[in-house]
Formats: sequence, structure tokens, C-alpha cells
Amino acid sequence: MTDVDVIVVGGGPAGSCAAITAARAGLDVVLIERGPFPGSKNMYGGVVYPRILDGLIPNWWEEAPVQRWVTRRSTMLLTPTQALTVDFRSQAWGAPPYNGATAYRPDWDHWLAGHAEAAGAQLITSTVVTGLLRAPSGAVTGVRTDRPDGDLTAKVVIACDGVNSFLAKEAGLYEHTDAKHFTLGVKETLALPKEVIDERFAVRDNHGVDIEILGGTGGVNGGGFLYTNLETLAIGVVLKLTKLGAQKARPEEIIAGLKRHPAIAPLVQDGELKEYSAHVIPEAGLTMMPKMIADGLLVAGDAAALCLAAGIWLEGVNFAMASGMYAGEAAAEAVRAGDLTAVGLAGYQRRLSDTFVLKDHRRLKRAPELVLSDRVQHLYPQMIANVAERMFRVDNPDPKPGLRRILAQERKRAGVRRRDLARDGWIGFRSFG
Repeated sequence: MTDVDVIVVGGGPAGSCAAITAARAGLDVVLIERGPFPGSKNMYGGVVYPRILDGLIPNWWEEAPVQRWVTRRSTMLLTPTQALTVDFRSQAWGAPPYNGATAYRPDWDHWLAGHAEAAGAQLITSTVVTGLLRAPSGAVTGVRTDRPDGDLTAKVVIACDGVNSFLAKEAGLYEHTDAKHFTLGVKETLALPKEVIDERFAVRDNHGVDIEILGGTGGVNGGGFLYTNLETLAIGVVLKLTKLGAQKARPEEIIAGLKRHPAIAPLVQDGELKEYSAHVIPEAGLTMMPKMIADGLLVAGDAAALCLAAGIWLEGVNFAMASGMYAGEAAAEAVRAGDLTAVGLAGYQRRLSDTFVLKDHRRLKRAPELVLSDRVQHLYPQMIANVAERMFRVDNPDPKPGLRRILAQERKRAGVRRRDLARDGWIGFRSFG
């Protein structure tokens, strides 16, 4: 006999949602977290889109540990001396059911794990899962841990053990470990009084701002972000690993440069550094996803590379929570049917394929490569900013030039070939159109 029905490895959003779902289905569930509490070792940019929780935790917004509701969303393009921003604000996002929120991961993950425990899952912390237990057939039958007599058997193991999952690797599911598929996210948390944040970002009460940035990372391909919490700011960069290594630049120096930019410096001025953190991100989307199902094993969240990095959309926690829920449902379905093989667990793949989880990744499969390409990173920002500057500049007594003429001149000045512009435009249209 097995010790439990389901073992979930990792107390992040994917793991807790898997545990909640499986436990509510009546299964005996153990949730294992390597840190002293769920969220103690987890890092992300700072914005979560919790719409997927509507069915799992009704009226979640009444209890979730949210810092601010994102009511203003900006996309900023930077050159060394220019900034072009598309800024959108909606009061509708400041009322239920809300759109997005800023939150601290330790608070958010601890809250979700509390719901897993309330559903009946047993939470085991400060425990490292060191490997998989296997039957002679190769089917996964449980996990090994660093505790004395720490082997624990289960009918199904759900691996939510984070980016570059060693459990998925051990099971032979993870093949795409090339550094070009990953970025490094680095973040500083800066303390400022709430009234200062409210004034600088033109918000009130618990409304907040999400700014996504293209440019401002020097010669390293990537992007930046700036989010408001109640009394802190989260500012950081996401850097392509291969470019970061080639440039021999240090991430903290790149953040310092971003903070000095004339469009950013007034927003972060006098902020007191409270925390510095870093996290490897699976950036390549569909290109790098592992197989997610094996006999007795499911893979969810960052462990399954379910992170959408498409420039306009930078999402991860929502995909983690959804995949965790669907893994919990599929595990319950397989246990009830008594079929713990990959065939019996195939309901997981079906749920992912039929929902936004894989539909969005399929639609945007070429977007990460486009966004991190050299042209988008180093040529287009200057070209676009120069076009905007010339459109707004008044050069009397010279007559105003037409947009077509400005575009042609700035394209040539930037060294962008027509065919490359057309190709990138077509990829962008297919992805975002």
C-alpha cells in the first residue's frame, strides 16, 4: 500500500493549487516544501493575475494578501535619453472581480498553502525532495527526501519544484536545458512612504501601477519592470542569460543604470533598498516545455516552463495556479479510475490544451524569440523613439514632414532593412493580432 494518494512537491502557487484541488476531491495529499514556510524561497516580479482562482476560492479578493490592485498599466520604451510610454488606466480594474494585483510572494504563497491545509492536505516544510521512487516498470511511486527514513510513497506525484525541475529531469521528461531558453530576473524592493508613491504614480487608496519596460538594459537583451506596492516599489530587469554572460555585466549594475534613467530616476528617488532577489525564468515558452506526464507523475508550473514572456504579456503565477488545479483534477480522476499510467493521467494534457494555458502559449510561441531579438532590443527602440520625437517636435520655419518620410528616414538611420521590418511585423501581427 502507498502512504498517500498524492504527493505534491513544491509549495508555490502551482503546488498549493494542486494540493487544494486534490484534497477537496477526497484524496490523501501531502504537500512538501523545502523552505521553512511556503513562499520563503520564492521570487517573482510582483504582479499576479488571479482570475483563475474564481472557481477555486470564490471571492478570493476579500481575503487575498494583496498590496495594490493594478488600475494603471504602462508599456515604456527607453533609449539612453528618451522614453515613449503607452499608458492605460481603468477604474474597472479597481473593483471586483479585479484584473491584476501586486503582492509579496511569501504572503501570497503562504495564503494559498493555508487553503491547501484547510482542504485537508498535510503540509511538510523544511524538507528537500532528493529524488523519485520508481517501480521496476519505471513508473513513479513516490519520493525520497533528506529526512531520516524520508521515503514517501504515493499513487501520483505532482512535480511543482520550479524552473529547471530536477524531478522532471530525473524522469527523463526535460530535454531543453540550453541557456538560451532562460533569462535571469533580478529585483530590488525599495521602501517609500505610501503618500509619496501615490503622488509620484498618480494613484490613490490601494490602486497601483504596473510598468513594463523595453530598453534600459544596456547591451544585454531583456527588459525591465517597475511595480507599486503599498509602501515599496519593485524595480528590476529580466536578462537573457547568454547575452548577460557575453557582456560580462553584473545585474545589479544594470538595475542601477535603469534607476538612473531620466524617466525612471524621479519615480524611485530616495527609495531605501529593503531586499535584493534573483530568479531564473523559463523564457522560451512552447519551445522548451518538457513532457508533462509520465506513469505516476505530472509536472506543473515553472517546472513545466509555463511562463508567458511575450513583451505585452508577462505572466507566470496565473499559469502556475491553473496548471496546478488541472494536475490536481487529473490526479483525482486517475486515482478514482485506478489507472495511474500516463494514459490514465492524460486528462491533465487535455485540460491544459483546452484552456488558456496552452492556447496562449501556442498562439504566442514565436513572441519570446521576437521580443528578445537583437533588432527589437537594440534597433527598434531608437527608431521608434526618434519617430515620435520628430512627430512632436516643432521645427518652424521648416514645414512639418509627413509620417511616411520620417519613418523611411529613421528606418535607414537605424540600419533596419525593409525585409527584416516586414518579417518582424508579420510575426508580431500573427502573435498579437
